[in-house]
Amino acid sequence: MFTDFRVARYEVVLEAGPKGLLLPPYKGSTLRGGFGHVFRRICCSQTEAVCSQCMLAQACAYGQIFEPSPPAGSAVLKNLSDIPRPFVIEPPLETKTHYAPGEQLRFGLVLIGQAIQYLPYFVLTFKELGNIGLGKGRLTFVLAEFRAVMADGRVVPVYNRATNMVTSGNAGVTLGELTAGETFAASELWLNFITMTRLKYDHSLVTTVPFHVLIRNLLRRVSTLYYFFHGYRQEDVDYRQLIAQAEMVDTIRASLRLVDWERYSHRQETKMNMGGLVGEIVYAGDIAPFWPLLKLGEVIHVGKGCVFGLGKYEVKNEHEQY
Repeated sequence: MFTDFRVARYEVVLEAGPKGLLLPPYKGSTLRGGFGHVFRRICCSQTEAVCSQCMLAQACAYGQIFEPSPPAGSAVLKNLSDIPRPFVIEPPLETKTHYAPGEQLRFGLVLIGQAIQYLPYFVLTFKELGNIGLGKGRLTFVLAEFRAVMADGRVVPVYNRATNMVTSGNAGVTLGELTAGETFAASELWLNFITMTRLKYDHSLVTTVPFHVLIRNLLRRVSTLYYFFHGYRQEDVDYRQLIAQAEMVDTIRASLRLVDWERYSHRQETKMNMGGLVGEIVYAGDIAPFWPLLKLGEVIHVGKGCVFGLGKYEVKNEHEQY
């Protein structure tokens, strides 16, 4: 199931400029917002056009990454707003707000499917964002390092600051490769929601997370990203059977809490509540059929707001408790 779903992981290192950096405790929205603005400025030659009405949309890096749309005649997700973006910014978990001049800020970046080919655009965007500035006061920074995190854990530079060149060097890893040789034989699954997680069931955000709700959200995210960013292919999956199996998995105990977080949406010109659940939950039952899906979710996150780093979690078996 989705064995050729491809992801690539990177580590980005920013170095605060002569005036330092002033950032919010949770930096996902700040990184995503500044990044999106500069990405469009670099890519867009039709600045007055709406992406959905632009004749270059299908050939434009910005259109493909930030404003993806279904192909003509698509039977899947005809509503533009329902298409998840093929990247995840993973802000640092530290809550410090002031970075002294020369101090480094590290965060993760995940590219999904066809977005991997646009790596040079991501590198250039963060480099240019450094000149424009970030956070309170639009303070400048330098893109110090941009490194690929390989499947075996090695970290390989893809950006040479001295030559200003990018080497792709990382075609990513497929789900099949990511979980090769792995099985889940334990009777309990421990899951830790690390960043605020927003899961929906029956059109509403949940305050508890039954296993089937987690699986429904993962299947929705994975299948959509697979279709739109892996060549418009659909996997032959019996979703009803999978969900029925997921409904047989029990929640043993949970220690979840709701964390509030607001971000300002320049597009909607309003503050938006993006809070979500964090904490641990333990499931018991037949987890094995869902193990590859759960491992993929560790990389690409789950729920709403993943581009901001929301929905990050870790899974372990009963012998690897937190």
